[in-house]
Amino acid sequence: MSTPQLSLQLYSARQALEADQDATLARIAGLGLRDVEVFDFVHRPGELADALGRHGLTARTGHAELLSPQRPDGADAPTLDDTFAAAERIGLDLVIDPFVPASRWTDDREITRTATLLNEAADRAADHGLRVGYHNHSQEFVHTVNGSSAFEYFVSLLDPGVDLEIDLYWAAAGGKDVVGLLERLGARVKALHVKDGAIIDDPFFSEAPFEPADTGQVAPGQGEVPLDAAIAAAAHVEFAIIEFDYYSGDIFEGIEAAVRYLAAKGIS
Repeated sequence: MSTPQLSLQLYSARQALEADQDATLARIAGLGLRDVEVFDFVHRPGELADALGRHGLTARTGHAELLSPQRPDGADAPTLDDTFAAAERIGLDLVIDPFVPASRWTDDREITRTATLLNEAADRAADHGLRVGYHNHSQEFVHTVNGSSAFEYFVSLLDPGVDLEIDLYWAAAGGKDVVGLLERLGARVKALHVKDGAIIDDPFFSEAPFEPADTGQVAPGQGEVPLDAAIAAAAHVEFAIIEFDYYSGDIFEGIEAAVRYLAAKGIS
């Protein structure tokens, strides 16, 4: 098993970044992080690359809409070429689609369409020297197709060069045995979102609005997700990425606790 690169999804500190980007990046670097995962980067690649560089940070992975023509706020998503050009400017290796709505995981034809779109995006990304991947939540695991979860059916349709970023918290919320899932997916999994908390039921098929505070997320090692066994099962992972969708305390204390947890496993 190779040792993955420690990283942080910057979305975890989104409020602090909005208030003072430079001070926040400096604080992240001060916690010993050298790599981050970026989000919402397509409209500002130069600014973001310069800001990361000022604080000795690099970004090799990033989240961007690859599979939906519109963003969650209703705005048109950037084109693939604009997305990949921005990714090149920042220095990314891997561009990951972070979310496909629950409605697209109930029908095998729609799942097939989503997989086809990601395969096509992979071909375009290769022209830029990039790879693409998909990041799960829990809605991908609720329904089954031919005896497999919708997510694993989706994976079976992906070209070999398409990578997976498994969010351990959300896979558990989808009712999956995350260790068994990782063992079945094997070398497809190139990144983990190392995230912990109470194992809740999938909220994305609920009629109630999703409330991040209800996730009860805590620092890694303090919740119910079997992170130790999951990390051990992910033998081909290149990136171990800290992320909090919501954290009730000081987010920097949560990030620091996550860094300590992973450092104890030799991931730094």
